[in-house]
Amino acid sequence: MAEYEKIVLVTRRTRLAELVERFNTRSQARFYLEHAGQDFEDYAREDDTYRRSLDALHKLLELGLPVQQVDRSLVPTFLFTGKELVVTVGQDGLVANVAKYVGSQPIVGVNPDPERFDGVLLPFGVDKARVAVRHVLEDQARFREVTLAEVVLSDGQRLLGFNDLFLGARTHVSARYTLHYERHAESQSSSGIIVSTGAGSSGWLSSVFTLAQGLTEATGGQPGQPWRFSWEDPRLAFVVREPFISRHSAASVVAGFVSAQQELEVESRMPSGGVIFSDGVEEDFLAFNAGTTARVRPATQRARLVVR
Repeated sequence: MAEYEKIVLVTRRTRLAELVERFNTRSQARFYLEHAGQDFEDYAREDDTYRRSLDALHKLLELGLPVQQVDRSLVPTFLFTGKELVVTVGQDGLVANVAKYVGSQPIVGVNPDPERFDGVLLPFGVDKARVAVRHVLEDQARFREVTLAEVVLSDGQRLLGFNDLFLGARTHVSARYTLHYERHAESQSSSGIIVSTGAGSSGWLSSVFTLAQGLTEATGGQPGQPWRFSWEDPRLAFVVREPFISRHSAASVVAGFVSAQQELEVESRMPSGGVIFSDGVEEDFLAFNAGTTARVRPATQRARLVVR
């Protein structure tokens, strides 16, 4: 256990907890939901199950190390020293959001409510969490080394993505930029660029293929096959959303793979409102305005997810 100084238990607020924060009391939250025609009891059951899971975990994780509970909203500013064993308790997205900030520290994903959450990134139920943590402490754990996406701006700012990165405009106006890929430079106007990891290839990226397939079939064409690749694949895939062809914008490069040898470079041509964010978290973004260049590549850092 000398390698680890503490267990960091990362939690998330339930839907009911967020409503109580918004309306001050549980009764006011109930009134709001029922007035909107929604089932308050569903929110209450979810909240109760989550609280019971947390209480059980605090007891199960009494393994001789201090346990520090941290809300996911604090993770971006939390100081990880490299001596923490991280346990996440929530939906799959919590694992994705946390993995970007913990470095190479192992992550034990716990599903607090298997009847509600799919748990693709949550291999352990509450009752199995103690064993999983012990395996890590005793150096007997098995891991999946998941490839992360990385974007580095010309001013040195950096952002990681577990599932995907988005480069584009904050609103629904067209994003304007120059794309550099495989010695080709092209001015584009589009709804932005999605860069996906293997872990994210079944998410946002797949929706682009679904759209393309539907349009192709509706117009009598032969649809292509979606890109699906493994979590450990060292490549990233990028897709330009809704590229627009005009006198000042082209669309000859709309998709491709990014590797350590073949980066994607994007120069912003937006005077304001340009953003880059990862994994759907729009609040944690990098400004991407005119004069800024973004270089996208697979990160050298990988997420270490405990699977045993």
